[in-house]
Amino acid sequence: MTSRIHIVGIGDDGFQGLTGHARQLIEQAEVLLGTSPLLRKIPETNAKRIEIGGGLESLKETIVKLPKQTTVMLAGGDPLFYGIARYLTDSFGKERFEVVPHVSSMQLAFARVKESWDDAYLTNLATQSLDRVVDNIRTAERVGLFTTDVISPAVVAEALLDRRIDYFTVYVCENLGTPDEVVTQGDLHSIREQSFSEMNVMVLVRRQGAADSPSGSQRKRLFGNPDDLFLQSRPKRGLLTPSEVRCIALSELSLTEKSIVWDVGAGSGSLAIEAAALASQGKVFAIEMDAEDFGLMVENARMFDVPGLVPIHGQAPEAFEELPDPDAIFIGGSGRMVPDLVQAALFRLVPGGSIVVNVSSPDNLVAVQSKIDEAGLRSDVRMINIARGQYQLDRVRFDALNPTFLVLGRQWH
Repeated sequence: MTSRIHIVGIGDDGFQGLTGHARQLIEQAEVLLGTSPLLRKIPETNAKRIEIGGGLESLKETIVKLPKQTTVMLAGGDPLFYGIARYLTDSFGKERFEVVPHVSSMQLAFARVKESWDDAYLTNLATQSLDRVVDNIRTAERVGLFTTDVISPAVVAEALLDRRIDYFTVYVCENLGTPDEVVTQGDLHSIREQSFSEMNVMVLVRRQGAADSPSGSQRKRLFGNPDDLFLQSRPKRGLLTPSEVRCIALSELSLTEKSIVWDVGAGSGSLAIEAAALASQGKVFAIEMDAEDFGLMVENARMFDVPGLVPIHGQAPEAFEELPDPDAIFIGGSGRMVPDLVQAALFRLVPGGSIVVNVSSPDNLVAVQSKIDEAGLRSDVRMINIARGQYQLDRVRFDALNPTFLVLGRQWH
């Protein structure tokens, strides 16, 4: 029977910062396993000390050769939070190990800045590319980063500012849990001018109400552009029609180069902009009553260079009066007025035209479908469920977008 190994997490505060149970395990161990810096944190005992290093394969060989004695392996912080424990349990089986965690430096960092970390984007720059991390930071509320000696807080700050991402308050937490602990607060401009010790965790907290800065690193597509290419109003983030839904909606609108399109409730303009790119010789009238979203739509249209887009700051259905009759109508929204807007818009739809309505509730789905049927069009429905892969530490998980319905209306054939 192979003896069980205790993996004991230890912090920067060393042996004295451990619980009584963790100290007892170390004092009674016959074999102590760990990197040189971690072993130096432990006072002399009768245990045989085995220094580890040289990579994961070397560590596996060391564990295979261990004598059948009481063994403690030292690990930094919480061994299951971006630590060695997951690798070892995957390699040798969970029954071979017991894990005694210490507070991780990431957890300490969020505690020091008094921010919740349960929904934060957390990652380690030692294992993730800086470009990918920057793209994920753009849309995050809170971020926790393990930096490296090469990718320091100043390097991260520079990379973010290069992408026009400047809407975070930054905390750099050094030497957490030790007498030399320091927490530095600033904005990205100030952080990029400073240097910090290698033992640091970087925490970023989005300023309240800040809009996402659009990604400038990706080539723009004719349609189906990633959501983060568009400026969005942060308090209402998620109201932008997701790229996957946009692709389906645009295909169902059956646009031609000369189409006249109405986008009712256009928000920051993602669908209207892509419709204008497709109907390059037509016109897309994008109606939005919210002043902030209207301003973002104008900025987005400028970035995408779509002269066929006509932004209209107004409220439907009154805004319909001065518009030419449309070949295609897109309506998005979740309020009670949506069915009435559909009815008013359908009076103006040219023969052979198409309408697509994006709704999120079954009640609106039924009501909109009824209005389309009453207008003599053939109605159809698509229910769309999308889950996108997200990298959290070294794992891929899938975040589901809210389910949505597309209600379609077109002439009978």
